[in-house]
Amino acid sequence: MAYITGVVLATCCLFGFSFWPWAVPHSVAAIMWTAHGYLYMVYLIAAFMLAIRARWSLLKTVLVMAAGTIPLMSFVAERRVTHGEQSAFERASA
Repeated sequence: MAYITGVVLATCCLFGFSFWPWAVPHSVAAIMWTAHGYLYMVYLIAAFMLAIRARWSLLKTVLVMAAGTIPLMSFVAERRVTHGEQSAFERASA
């Protein structure tokens, strides 16, 4: 989910901002920003559910959730969370 949100946000920033002065309500930029908004809500729910199951601290949960608002940061957050959770799983199973 983080990859999808990140790609849509990066696309919005690359194309959406460049067309923003000429945007009309039904333009491509408006559709992309709306898509990012809905995908970000799904991302927040998925991150919150993972945070509860993995028993993350409040700070880690908020930082992972905020990563979807910063262009390309969701890729970094996804990598760190995946690596951290895999390490925790390996320690628990060993």
